Amino acid sequence: MNKIRTATALTTLGLVAAMMAGCASAAANPGDNSAEGDTAPVSELRLGYFANVTHAPALVGLEEGLFADALGDVDVTTQVFNAGPAAIEALSAGAIDATYIGPNPSINTFIQSGGESARIIAGAATGGAALVVREGIDDPADLEGTTIATPQLGNTQDVSARVWLADQGFETDTSGGGDVQITPTENAQTLTLFQDGQLDGAWLPEPWVSRLIVDAGAHVLQDEADLWEDGEFPTTVLLVRKEFLDEHPDVVADLLKGHEAAVQWIADNAAEAPAVINGAIEKETGKPLADAVIQRALEHVSFSVDPHADTFQTLVENGIEAGTQKEGSIEGLFDLRLLNEQLEAAGAEPVSAAGLGED
Repeated sequence: MNKIRTATALTTLGLVAAMMAGCASAAANPGDNSAEGDTAPVSELRLGYFANVTHAPALVGLEEGLFADALGDVDVTTQVFNAGPAAIEALSAGAIDATYIGPNPSINTFIQSGGESARIIAGAATGGAALVVREGIDDPADLEGTTIATPQLGNTQDVSARVWLADQGFETDTSGGGDVQITPTENAQTLTLFQDGQLDGAWLPEPWVSRLIVDAGAHVLQDEADLWEDGEFPTTVLLVRKEFLDEHPDVVADLLKGHEAAVQWIADNAAEAPAVINGAIEKETGKPLADAVIQRALEHVSFSVDPHADTFQTLVENGIEAGTQKEGSIEGLFDLRLLNEQLEAAGAEPVSAAGLGED
């Protein structure tokens, strides 16, 4: 039977019902220090996400109508991305208002904009990333002279790969040189290239880890969970454009209600969730995942609204070491006030910004 791991922050019975019924007033006033919302109504929220298992709350929220229920008269329009830097480009250009995304691109846009671009308002997923390799590579030393893929230069898995390889004594660079060549590649193409023998491995999120294992005969050389305390590291967060948050905190609060409802739905519907998530992936990619792939993928991902803010300073240091981001402060990256007001109203424990913003 498929096993879906969900953090306890959203396992309180009746949580979603309490949020939906009891938080209308909180939405209009997110906190004493928050900016006052613009009185002009907004009719649309433009949401980005990836067709990945690590973005399952987005997939479920859309498939089950949970965002539509929470947002009411505000329409949700969507845009699907392959990796974080492309989503950040759209967010920075004002083409989307919020996106599910990895932590490293979130850090990058915050630092590069001097803290003016966006805020993380919730976590979504932890775990679900690994380095998978071809037959014959059984030890890190076997990687010398090989070529591995990552989803995009500077995305969360790309940074993880570069830092881990450096820890193994390998040199890499952002132009594809070094002891191990890193080739940023779109995930579907990575699968094809690996099957054709043109790649030796890849550091990927789910379900692509499981696809390479089940569909292409790869095996795990390094599970990223083994590199973090308690195996918990943020894979996906919910990021909102700062201007949109400042002007429409009520709409952002409703988005959070839909997001929390989606996380709770996954926890409450473990038997049904794989089919719903797989159906959403099929809509975006044109092909469903094999049952073995979706089951394995979900066993390696946990879903929670906690963004694990305490890991983000380490992520900053990793990005700098990888050469994919600038140095800078991430103080203020998180605004968890709306989330915590809703959690507290539902009788759940608040989550921490770890001194890196408002909570």
